Amino acid sequence: MKAKVSIIMGSVSDMPVMEEAIKFLIDKQISFEVNALSAHRTAELVSDLAKNAHKRGVKVFIAAAGGAAHLPGVVAALTPLPVIGVPIKSSSSIDGWDSILSIVQMPAGVPVATVALNGAKNAAILAAQIIGTGEPEVQQQIEKFKAEMAEMVMKANEELQKKLMK
Repeated sequence: MKAKVSIIMGSVSDMPVMEEAIKFLIDKQISFEVNALSAHRTAELVSDLAKNAHKRGVKVFIAAAGGAAHLPGVVAALTPLPVIGVPIKSSSSIDGWDSILSIVQMPAGVPVATVALNGAKNAAILAAQIIGTGEPEVQQQIEKFKAEMAEMVMKANEELQKKLMK
């Protein structure tokens, strides 16, 4: 099956964070691929992946990086596809702010949608929402997911009210 989402990480050390995106995509039966490639150390491989992903049927990138976090911006500069950046709080990070600012502060014409620090699950949800604009079955998955979230909150509130009434 062709990947609809291309997940790219700057390092395999980002995998513990990105597993949340992978779990969500698996749960929603959205095909994906995963690569760990560095914008600095494997620039040509990143370029090839970014330039050609749409020809293989990929619809959206999720690009994660820590530290200087250039990977999402480099991918966005090279692809016609939407890119969702996941800033990673790495061991060399300045509390994650370096990653956040590197991804958020893109120049005009090279947008990267950015989720919260280590926000891989939200990146996967946003990727699914983007895909869902053209694929009704994916949109239905998102509608079901949101309804389930609302139900969980309502149940939790009911339990809270019961505890308060005692």
